[in-house]
Amino acid sequence: MIDHRYITTNDDSAIITHYLQNKNSKYGIPFEKDALRLLNEKETTEDECVVAEPIASYGLFPDSFSVPFPAPENPKFTFIDLFAGIGGFRIAMQNLGGKCVYSSEWDAQAQKTYLANYGEVPFGDITKESTKQYIPNDFDVLCAGFPCQAFSIAGYQKGFEDTRGTLFFDVAEIVKRKQPKAVFLENVKNLYTHDSGKTFSTIKNTLEELGYVVFHKVMNAMEYANVPQNRERIFIVCFNKEKVTNYSKFVFPEKETLKRNIHDCIDYSNMEKKLFYGESMGHIADLRAGVVSKDTIYQWRRQYVRENKSKVCPTLTANMGTGGHNVPIILTDNGIRKLSPRECLNFQGYPQEFIFPTTIADSAKYKQAGNSVVVPLIQKVCKQITSIILKSS
Repeated sequence: MIDHRYITTNDDSAIITHYLQNKNSKYGIPFEKDALRLLNEKETTEDECVVAEPIASYGLFPDSFSVPFPAPENPKFTFIDLFAGIGGFRIAMQNLGGKCVYSSEWDAQAQKTYLANYGEVPFGDITKESTKQYIPNDFDVLCAGFPCQAFSIAGYQKGFEDTRGTLFFDVAEIVKRKQPKAVFLENVKNLYTHDSGKTFSTIKNTLEELGYVVFHKVMNAMEYANVPQNRERIFIVCFNKEKVTNYSKFVFPEKETLKRNIHDCIDYSNMEKKLFYGESMGHIADLRAGVVSKDTIYQWRRQYVRENKSKVCPTLTANMGTGGHNVPIILTDNGIRKLSPRECLNFQGYPQEFIFPTTIADSAKYKQAGNSVVVPLIQKVCKQITSIILKSS
């Protein structure tokens, strides 16, 4: 029986869906008491499916999933997904046999997309102790694409104390409490040089202070993951020196030749009128004069057209959700248009099975795609991490 009346994307939903995902293992213990109380209050049972919108195919029972990306039946390792967005880390880790035992994402629209694809509502604000208290013990890897915030503390001494008041502090606090085998963080390239390197130094010192050895590298998706997007990010991988004795064998992925191009990610059959630019655009003449090749991608920069000379997609950003001019532009046989949200996902390496709920606006879809990670590159790094921790077990 499908019951659509009760649960929406809030922490009650998170408690119930996390319990249903993990109820047959020790990882379900933090959710069990509250989940059973909530189910009883809502006069529903574990045999009913609890969803956030009326789509009958979204079953949430572990043994009867119909979501696109169910957890593996016999996981090789476990992880948690913080600042989860739409689950780029989760897809990569699940592809390698990992099971997510906790997720957190504050944006309600992203929570809906997460639910639609994984059958789970992420918990909300991770800065709250009430949110942290549900994190299970004994998971293997902490994943987080945490937002970069300037550290206001002037000292930059040991590290941990200097991170207070930032979102990284909440990551560090969880690492301190739970001591996972590995930590995998992703952030913008500029994190490394921010404040003359002091921000990154504080992050690194903090993780080392907590007992971890830290590896880091800036990588571009077009150079390391065969994804035609110019997207540089810093990847930080940490191993618990007490639990992972072979950490010195870790290496980041090597570069690979870019074989895919923009045409592999663009759906030229898409004729949605809302994507195309017409006479109503004030600068349509400038757009037509500048957008002249079907083999490159352009951007509108207030008063001029900028061509991406590398023949790949420029870096997708969350700002795409704030206005059409922020979305990359292409020339097709049918006119000039912006990329669709699905095409933006393609340039992030998401599988075709990934879906956006029909109930969220295009602006939210663009924001979610731009905020996300390049899945194939995340997976390549994850593979290196899991090869270390599994051999160390």
